[in-house]
Amino acid sequence: MSEEGNEEHDFDSIWRDISPTLWRAILPYAGGRRDVADEAVAEAFARAIERNGQVRDPKAYLYRIAFRIAASDLRRDHDAGTGMDEAFEDELPLAELGPAIRQLSPSQRAAVFLHCQADLPVREVARLMGTSAAAVRVHLIRGRRRARGPAGGARRR
Repeated sequence: MSEEGNEEHDFDSIWRDISPTLWRAILPYAGGRRDVADEAVAEAFARAIERNGQVRDPKAYLYRIAFRIAASDLRRDHDAGTGMDEAFEDELPLAELGPAIRQLSPSQRAAVFLHCQADLPVREVARLMGTSAAAVRVHLIRGRRRARGPAGGARRR
């Protein structure tokens, strides 16, 4: 039984509905590391299932937790001296974003991918990332500037 106001969720259908999109969102955030994306998505679902009656919005919870798990894994790998050298090549259409995606911070990557590739509005990106719409806009602006590189900054006079 769940607590009053909380409902139990059908995680089989939630898995089918959002796991592919969640995985594709985590992959660029993780710099193309499939092992990090796999682990983050699986662990996020495991945690959500454990807390079934306590999770109000499973989609937002799964995105927030998966990004946190991926960030933790990346930090741990960075501290251990492993990481981007072991990145796997993408088979997804991330080539459209170019190699510049790897230059972005994890939050910028997440915002750019969710907004541009997953075609989500800024408010939805903010909800999924567990932040404000203003913060997402800042990530998008800074991510675009950074992706343009030094040539992008040369346009200003």
